Amino acid sequence: MDGLKKQDFQNTLVCVKDSEISRAASGLSDIFDIPILGEFDPTFVFRLLKIIRNARPDIVHIHSRRGADIWGGIAAALAKTDAVITRRVDNPEHPWIVKAKYKPYYRVITISEGIKRVLLSEGVPLKKITCIPSAINTRPFEGDCQRSWFYKEFNLNSKDKIIGVIAQLISRKGHRYLINAAPEILKKSPHTMFIFFGKGPLKKQLRRLCDENNIANRVYFAGFRTDLERILPCLDLIVHPATMEGLGVSLLQAAASRLPIIANRVGGIPEIVHDRVNGYLVNPGNIKEIIRAVINLLENPATSKKFGQAGHNIVSSHFSIEAMVNGNIRVYKNMLSERNLVCV
Repeated sequence: MDGLKKQDFQNTLVCVKDSEISRAASGLSDIFDIPILGEFDPTFVFRLLKIIRNARPDIVHIHSRRGADIWGGIAAALAKTDAVITRRVDNPEHPWIVKAKYKPYYRVITISEGIKRVLLSEGVPLKKITCIPSAINTRPFEGDCQRSWFYKEFNLNSKDKIIGVIAQLISRKGHRYLINAAPEILKKSPHTMFIFFGKGPLKKQLRRLCDENNIANRVYFAGFRTDLERILPCLDLIVHPATMEGLGVSLLQAAASRLPIIANRVGGIPEIVHDRVNGYLVNPGNIKEIIRAVINLLENPATSKKFGQAGHNIVSSHFSIEAMVNGNIRVYKNMLSERNLVCV
């Protein structure tokens, strides 16, 4: 939105009432924060339709899943306004749902080639899909570690090696695989600590699994944090054992912080983590591969440092905000030019 504003595009943001994005976007656009009751809330169509008719935008761009992908397309069609949708997840959908959901949209933007492959396999035409990778501002993640603060904040010992996981505590993020790998990792590197950043419904279940593996004293559940740019430079490596992942913004943040990454070879992850370049790719659910990769990085600081710098280079060159903004603008301009040609 900030990039669009700088290029003289006006935005009207529709978002969930009292949401973080509403506060973050203040000053960048007109904001309508409205109640949204979930993906089975058909009344959202009428609330959004009213806003579209009053604002009279040239294009409606849907970014959310959770029902907005369906109801947003319907509202745009009722308002006779061209619409585009960005798809951020790689979970499969039934082909008949895909056919109905994406029919109202001029273009489906994917944030990774992995998501693009999923849509193609489900019958979305190639000409309707454009891949525009997600982006981050790398600068906030390039600072030095404030070690005294970090050790105190998470009750750590200066001898500890710190492995981080940044993900919701949900099944598809795969925390259980790292927890099951942890006992063998600790045999080789007993001063290792695992910090899980994120919240979710599996917290109690994951705590029990830590107890069963006798590693509860080596795992710290840090919850959701808004200061990752301060935390990431203090970690030794990131493990991301997700079994499904559209791209992984947390991986971009980790790479920007010059951290080596161990992640599963799924979805859009290989577009960020290049095997043996800035980390290791492992097969989903393969605990032995996780153990080998983690121990290798913990025991080889030179390799970790080399991987970390390579990751920073990858993010800086391929996932810039400017490229993401310009990619979206190209889609918008193509939509508007094609509409004008049809009108003529």
